[in-house]
Amino acid sequence: MRILGLEPYFGGSHRAFLDGWSRCSRHDWTVLELPAYKWKWRMRHAAHTFAEQVAERLAGGERFDLLFCSDMLNLAEFYGLAPASLREIPSIAYFHENQLTYPVRCESERDYHFGYTNMTTALAASRVWFNSAFNRDSFLEALPGFLARMPDYQPLEAVDRIRAKSDVQPPGITFPLARSGRASGPLRILWAARWEHDKNPAAFFEAMQHLKNDGVDFQLLVIGEQFRNIPDVFAAAKIAFAERIVRWGHQPGRADYESALLDADVIVSTADHEFFGLSVVEAIAAGAYPLLPNRLAYPELLSDCTPAWRNRFLYDGKVEQLARRLRELAEYAARDDLWGGDPQIGVRAMRRFDWSSRAAELDQDLAAHM
Repeated sequence: MRILGLEPYFGGSHRAFLDGWSRCSRHDWTVLELPAYKWKWRMRHAAHTFAEQVAERLAGGERFDLLFCSDMLNLAEFYGLAPASLREIPSIAYFHENQLTYPVRCESERDYHFGYTNMTTALAASRVWFNSAFNRDSFLEALPGFLARMPDYQPLEAVDRIRAKSDVQPPGITFPLARSGRASGPLRILWAARWEHDKNPAAFFEAMQHLKNDGVDFQLLVIGEQFRNIPDVFAAAKIAFAERIVRWGHQPGRADYESALLDADVIVSTADHEFFGLSVVEAIAAGAYPLLPNRLAYPELLSDCTPAWRNRFLYDGKVEQLARRLRELAEYAARDDLWGGDPQIGVRAMRRFDWSSRAAELDQDLAAHM
């Protein structure tokens, strides 16, 4: 099958998904991408830009059997601008996030135009894939209320039309190298999220302050993608925990990033919003013990764990319980018994996300339904 991939925001999880699947897929991929910059502008102009690029390729004799795009593309607009022959092939829209429930600091900041674009893209696509059930359900549950606020001609039937062709298809990961064993020393705690308010870094550093006040010996690896406006709490934390910091800031290359994952004993999230959690999956696959809030997409990630282990990996989302659980893990680590004798528990649970199997499953889904 000849697949045309269109990605208006070729960075982060969007890039990782296309790189991983196209590399391992049995199908023939042509990927057109735009730099991961100014996402609002990308959502507005990508349809026109890609329509012109694809028209040139079709004029040159290229042909495609399937169109694959992310939620950043206004697919309905693209169809209106691109050569008519493209409307004859099936399409899949992949939702890494959705703009109806994507977090904003204040609701008044939300531009509903982008939420409506997500809806029309889903309506225009032959099928709609979401990276998690949480993402799918939050989008479909938000749509009726969103449409009800419109002044008239509210297309409420669109919700059922989208639901009928929606599926959950989590992304894959490239498994990191296996760790050789735990190095001696204090508990090494990893933060590997975007440095933005929706990841709730204030709660993370508050928990670290609890540990420090209680005399717990620990080290910090604080990595993740950074943008222009970094929450002030990071600068304050860099000073407060200076003697405990092992790694700080965005890692320059994949090898550096994987090295941080392999160094960590525990991967912690305090996120208020997470549609999937790619860095968490990669950290667990690298052998880190997860401590994740019992909400959002996190319970889905641990579905292959036994109920007993899943309960150990999830906490109630409050700082006090997070700090208490980390104190316990510090004691276990001091006895070299973090995993109860089986350090491969988390690694095994993440095997279902390995691209070597996920790509084949996605390929098979195309063969069965397209």
